[in-house]
Amino acid sequence: MIKVNATKTKVVRPTRSKYLGFTFLKNGGEWKVKPTTEKKLKKKLAEYLKRGKATARPLTVTIKRVNEIVRGWINYFRIGLMKQFMEEFGEWLRHKIRMIVMKQWKKPKAIYRNLSYLNRKNRNGFKQEDIHKVANSRLGWYRRSGTNVVNFIISKELLENRIKDGAGLLNLLSYYLVEVGI
Repeated sequence: MIKVNATKTKVVRPTRSKYLGFTFLKNGGEWKVKPTTEKKLKKKLAEYLKRGKATARPLTVTIKRVNEIVRGWINYFRIGLMKQFMEEFGEWLRHKIRMIVMKQWKKPKAIYRNLSYLNRKNRNGFKQEDIHKVANSRLGWYRRSGTNVVNFIISKELLENRIKDGAGLLNLLSYYLVEVGI
């Protein structure tokens, strides 16, 4: 005989329920599920990617661990609707990784040299003056890594494919869409 736990049992509307990390919503006349733990994932990765800790580790170790965490989360919640969240979360994650890369370069001279090299190599077409401004900016690391120069030079494709030792950042949206079968 099964005993019912009175503290865990409740009657609520489907849209306000939370069951195994999911909530329910009505989408075009059909009931769908959506993850409720999106904030937990972001908080967990924000903790792992804190500047002091993440810059002390090799970038490949950081990226491999981030990929493991995100893959596990997507595999568990893949039945839920989360395309928009994957797009937004992917942008945030790439921004954090760019910040870590720039912080690991440390000095303005190294930032300038590395951004200039990547600019020439990938033919991004930024002027040396623009790269110099970013390298010597007094903006914080997070704001500097969000500039157009850095976003285009350390591009999404570069982060996904060309990190040494085969550790490319996972493309969250495409991985999710493949897992769902879209």
